[in-house]
Amino acid sequence: MAVFRWGQHWNPLKDLEREVDRLLQGMNLALQVRSPRRFPLINLHDDGECYVLTAEVPGVELADLEVTAANGVLTLKGLRKAPPEAREDSFRRQERFQGAWQRKLQLPDRIDEDGMKAEYALGILKVTLPKVAGTAARSIPVMEGPS
Repeated sequence: MAVFRWGQHWNPLKDLEREVDRLLQGMNLALQVRSPRRFPLINLHDDGECYVLTAEVPGVELADLEVTAANGVLTLKGLRKAPPEAREDSFRRQERFQGAWQRKLQLPDRIDEDGMKAEYALGILKVTLPKVAGTAARSIPVMEGPS
């Protein structure tokens, strides 16, 4: 019998999720209860003269990243490859997505596409976007940043 103790939080949805995980744990099903996010989490802040975007992209190689901008839209593309030692049917739980992803972000102002910079270090992509009018699409080379 479960006992509720004073001072402890009761979250029925968390309890339900835990019970479903427990019930499915012993089954070897290709059933996915939660839909994984197919794009990285980002932060975008206004630094006055420019926007600074950081994106979490662990497990993505530098060669598999692409950053482009056109008409106030920043596009991030990448590919996270499956680990070579893990077969698809060997996973008991898989929460990190694998495969291609793309994320488009509408920027509030035009940006100076010639002044954009992108750095990638320790699984974090950092893109600096100076504010100025610009219209043509331009690829942004991604370089290894300081650790």
